Amino acid sequence: MREIVFDTETTGLSPKNGDRIVEIGCLELVNRLPTGETFHVYLNPERDMPAEAQAVHGLSEAFLADKPLFADVADDFLAFVGDAALIAHNASFDMRFIQAELKACGRPDLSEHQVIDTLAMARKKFPGSPASLDALCKRFNVDTSSRELHGALIDSELLAGVYLELMGGRQTGMIFEKKQQQQEDASGGLSPRQPKNRRAQPLPSRLSQDEKAAHVAFLEGFPRRAVWLAEEEAE
Repeated sequence: MREIVFDTETTGLSPKNGDRIVEIGCLELVNRLPTGETFHVYLNPERDMPAEAQAVHGLSEAFLADKPLFADVADDFLAFVGDAALIAHNASFDMRFIQAELKACGRPDLSEHQVIDTLAMARKKFPGSPASLDALCKRFNVDTSSRELHGALIDSELLAGVYLELMGGRQTGMIFEKKQQQQEDASGGLSPRQPKNRRAQPLPSRLSQDEKAAHVAFLEGFPRRAVWLAEEEAE
């Protein structure tokens, strides 16, 4: 299962007002584990950088002046995303910008059906609690010490940690059980076929002698001998 956690930085809040993407950061997950594969670009927005936006991400007009246009990297971006599910925090914001940029350079839209919004997930799981990325990092003890300003790639890395926690944590039950079994086998503990919570003394039967006799009589009516009775008689 392939998923892409992604984030964008922009010149403002709305592509309808002429705002553009200035940074895209994507991180690949396979079976809910980071693979180390990323897609990260800074983009020339072909416009000025409002002071309010620069205060958020620190990207100046001068820094972005020699960076590629979105149209120059659109095919690489689409190839990296492929048909993977897209995971973003407040996904509608990022998707509005991505779709606007794709449309402007004549590329097809991304399917909205493959988008997962961690903001909606957090609000459903923790109703009434703060659900910003920073608040969720604090809740799940995701380390934010390496981030001074917002950045698309670093925020994607933080969001990947949050997303995995929202989905139940990195350690799945199956992996935990396998590791626990290996530890038990190495220490001479229970075998794989033995129950882990076996009682020291089995509970006494709750069946009366009459009920047991009735059950045996019922089985005698079948043309073939019950397997467990045959085994008992052989013993």
